[in-house]
Parts: sequence; structure tokens; C-alpha cells
Amino acid sequence: RWFTHFYVVSVLWNGFLLIWLFRAEFLGEPLPPWIQDMHHALGRDSQSEDMGNEHFSALLVLLLLWLHSCRRLAECLWTSVFSSGVIHIVQYCFGLGYYIAVGSTVLCQVPTNVRNGKELSVQICWYHIIGVMMYIWASLHQHRCLAILANLRKSRSGKVVSLSHSVPFGDWFESVSCPHYFAELLIYVSMAIALGIHNVTWWCVVMYVLFNQALAAALCHEFYQKNFSSYPKHRKAFIPLVF
Repeated sequence: RWFTHFYVVSVLWNGFLLIWLFRAEFLGEPLPPWIQDMHHALGRDSQSEDMGNEHFSALLVLLLLWLHSCRRLAECLWTSVFSSGVIHIVQYCFGLGYYIAVGSTVLCQVPTNVRNGKELSVQICWYHIIGVMMYIWASLHQHRCLAILANLRKSRSGKVVSLSHSVPFGDWFESVSCPHYFAELLIYVSMAIALGIHNVTWWCVVMYVLFNQALAAALCHEFYQKNFSSYPKHRKAFIPLVF
């Protein structure tokens, strides 16, 4: 349940960055000096040329990231039913830092001088459309899977009756033990596509999410197999038919 704190921080911080980037892109206002200093510290040259449609792509991805955080916060507050498990203090601190860094990573994909007062030329490209469609598809399945997990601990009336673990069925659970983790990976891949596919920095973020979610899924899959003798043999841990 302390993951809720991550999404509170993400909604506030990434929402703040989104507002500043929107004002800079559409109103021609300069980014605050401290944000420009942060960009310089991360190696972003303020005089970098505008590479294609990177300004609109960064704005779109930052919006998707913020919407993702809003949905996950809402699910933590009103959908999920958490057990009495605890989180390690190191993982907790790292998680808070991650959600601050990931939004800053998106913002650093555009020069700090943004458009020098010029109007933003919005050009919707094919990769924006594919990225958004994949984002919506993965987000819907992630919500369904989280709802399935929550309903295992609720009665038909919606009252929480148990905090114990049970075997989930339905949606992507028919193929993998942790489809919500797989959906998380797909969401970050969709953002990589929306950034234009070629963005190496964001693919590094995707690789982090891949290994992080794969490890969590493998441990969860092992737990299911150890504690439920009748657990479906055909299910993979993380990626359908693969792993």
C-alpha cells in the first residue's frame, strides 16, 4: 500500500513539469532557471537543434506518464486491496526517486530554450497514433487485471472479506501469472514509440522496467507454484509463451 506514495509524488511532480512544458511550448514562456540548471547537469545542451517533432512527442509522453500515474493512484486508493506486506526502506526511497527522475528524463528530451517564443507546430505522426493506441490497450488490460486481483478479496457486494492470496483467472491471467506487470512494460514501450522509437534514453528506461518487472513476476510466479498445487501448468510468469 505504500506504493500509493509513489503515485502521489508522480502526479504532483510530473503534473508540475507538464504544466511548465505546456506553457513553454504554447505560450513561449521560458522554463524556470532551476529546470535549465537540471538539464545542464544531465548533459542536455540548451542550444540543441529541434530534431523533427521531438517537442510535441515529449509533451505527449509526459502527458501519458501523468495520466498513468493518476490512474494508478486512483487504483491504489479505490480498487486494490492490499495485504499486510511491507516494503524495504531502500526500495521505498528508490521508488520515490524513480518517479521524480522519469518525468525529468522526458523533459530533458527537448532543449531548455524550447522554441524561443515560436509557436509549437503540432504534427501528429504515425508513431504518435500507434503509441497512444498501444498505451490505451495496455492500460485497459492492466486495470482489468488489477480489478480481478482485488475482487479475489471481496464479496459480491464489494466488501473486503479476506487478505489472503488466491489464484486469479480471467483476461491475461489465462496466459501469465503477472499480466499487470506485463502491461506495465507495454505502457513504457508505447511511450518509447510515441517518442519516435529512436530515442535511446527512453529505451534505457524500458530496459529498466523490463528487468524490474520480470524479477517481480518471477518471484510471484514461484510463490503461486509453491503455494497452490493445482496452479495452471501452462501459465508463464511474465511474457505470454516466452517467460
